[in-house]
Amino acid sequence: MKIGIIGGTGGMGKGFALRFCKKHAVIIGSRDAERAKTAANEYSGLAKDAYGNINGTIVGKDNLSVANESEVLILSIPYENIDTTCSELLSKINDDCIVISPIVPMTKTDVGFECIPIKENKLFSHQTVEKHMKDKTKLVSAFHVISEKKLVNPTLSLDYDIFVVGDDKNSVETVNSLINEIEGLRPIYLGPSTLAYLVEMSTPLLLNAMIRNKMKNPGIKLV
Repeated sequence: MKIGIIGGTGGMGKGFALRFCKKHAVIIGSRDAERAKTAANEYSGLAKDAYGNINGTIVGKDNLSVANESEVLILSIPYENIDTTCSELLSKINDDCIVISPIVPMTKTDVGFECIPIKENKLFSHQTVEKHMKDKTKLVSAFHVISEKKLVNPTLSLDYDIFVVGDDKNSVETVNSLINEIEGLRPIYLGPSTLAYLVEMSTPLLLNAMIRNKMKNPGIKLV
């Protein structure tokens, strides 16, 4: 499967690339194609050091090429960049392409991490991305409550539940399968896209708990 990552040179993008390259053709995107290629070479070396031989690949290209070629497209971008990035790219994706949004609408204030849509009366991430989708049912929200520090180190084990929200059964099942490929992760389906705001709000909740209680890289696990 061709998995594209917009924002592939960032921290979470790097983590997704290192985890999914074991089995898939990963394409990391950047506005600067050369920067993406340099990062892809670095990630490929790290993956081989961690896993030995891998069945997948990591290459770097410009964002438009990544959007055109991907079967699954992960939007590893900041909340404030959604409209600019998605208006340019999502009209270029294939009709069958599944788009994953792990985007958290969050800001840090004097009291802690807060949810921008509640604080500033703005749309949540899923709603904002959805405006630019040709087929809104192909949008799935997932990967909001995972530690970047652990994700980017493939030698570290994970033990998290990942909330998944989406309308199309096949799209959700594809995302669930990708989550299951990462050892220690378990997909938990929460329901249709109208509930995506609940998933997005879980991240500032988790980070505030981490800071106030001096925890390291916490996640969510339902027992």
